[in-house]
Amino acid sequence: MILKDGRRVAFHTLGCKVNQYDTQAMQDKFIEKGYEVAEFSDFADVYVINTCTVTSLGDRKSRQMIRRANRLNPHGVIAVVGCYAQTAPEEILDIPGVNLVLGTRDRNRIVEFVEMAINTGQAINGVQDIMEVKEFEEMPISSYEEKTRAALKIQEGCDHYCSYCIIPYARGTVRSRKPEDILDQIHSLLDAGFEEFVLTGIHVASYGKDLDGVNLLSLIKDMEAIEGIKRIRLGSLEPTLLTEDFIKTVKDIPKLCRHYHLSLQSGNDLTLKRMNRRYNTRQYREIVDRLRTYIPNVAITTDIMVGFPGETEEEFKGTIDFVEDIAFSRIHVFKYSPRQGTPAARYKDQVPENTKEIRSQELISLGKKLESDYLKSFIDKKELVLFEEESKRNKGYYEGYTDHYIRVAVEGDERLIGTIVPVTLKKVDEGMMFGEIDLD
Repeated sequence: MILKDGRRVAFHTLGCKVNQYDTQAMQDKFIEKGYEVAEFSDFADVYVINTCTVTSLGDRKSRQMIRRANRLNPHGVIAVVGCYAQTAPEEILDIPGVNLVLGTRDRNRIVEFVEMAINTGQAINGVQDIMEVKEFEEMPISSYEEKTRAALKIQEGCDHYCSYCIIPYARGTVRSRKPEDILDQIHSLLDAGFEEFVLTGIHVASYGKDLDGVNLLSLIKDMEAIEGIKRIRLGSLEPTLLTEDFIKTVKDIPKLCRHYHLSLQSGNDLTLKRMNRRYNTRQYREIVDRLRTYIPNVAITTDIMVGFPGETEEEFKGTIDFVEDIAFSRIHVFKYSPRQGTPAARYKDQVPENTKEIRSQELISLGKKLESDYLKSFIDKKELVLFEEESKRNKGYYEGYTDHYIRVAVEGDERLIGTIVPVTLKKVDEGMMFGEIDLD
């Protein structure tokens, strides 16, 4: 256990953008109390590990990070928070070196809990029933590690209960952040120099269902009216949100990025039904067609799960054909992982790991081809790029994103960072476009 005057804290985040936001909010709490933030690989007095439990790999990586922190400072405080902590607190407390398990509520009290562990010398299980929580836990951030894009957490929880997903049990029911709190935070982040805001949450499409007169569209309209916001980007969306009325409205909001990440999971109706997804492939295709009708060159990205219980070769072939036909601009492929407590974990006909791996590689290969085809369609076009950082792999180049979420590199200097500049896109190389600044 550390001394009471220990003041160095380090963070490691696994999983989604929501976790990244939560980590930033907790980091701000420590800074307010006078703690210095250290790199996770360095010696620190307190290590905070924000965990993920979407797959068994997330659990395993979380345990690895706990053990790494214990090796770095065997006398330090290790605080484990997040989804894995919420679902398996006793398992985590059995790992040597863990002093605090907090879960997915009361994270705005993390400094208080850490200092309680220091003062008592006792390991603390602060995990409580997340299903009892009915209001959004306000955790504003005053800064962000990225220099140009800020993630805005607008809601928490999910009510959909897909048969494979542990997240509703780890995050609880839908709780929406009050729009006035979101807008207040936007103004403070604008003052800090941010220009693009990414709306994130566990189930962004459900935003406002627990608030009167508020929904995702009304929030976007409120943001559009704020001077200083250059871009509004949406996180992962449930496809059924995108009704014709919704798309007709957002197509005329110029600040809203032309990039929609529409979760698919499978391109076969039988598989989708076993997953308890709330759409079929016909409906999904209609939504994509609707987007492309109203928003030319729109980027449509997605998630695909392979190896769901009962997925036959024929069903997988249906997914391959559907993905190729839709021609996504990018896909994220992951293998089904049984999560204890979910219906799918009890399903018969679990798919062997080697079959999952073969299917995963086939889809990844297809995804790279589709991404390349989409990027090539932009050659010789002029697009606005928000530059974020110096290139790590191309000396003398700086990188940023178009509103389609196309990564672009150009020759330049650090003055590009934080600016939106017109660029003529010239070539594609390994998932990135190279271009030339075009101010004419």
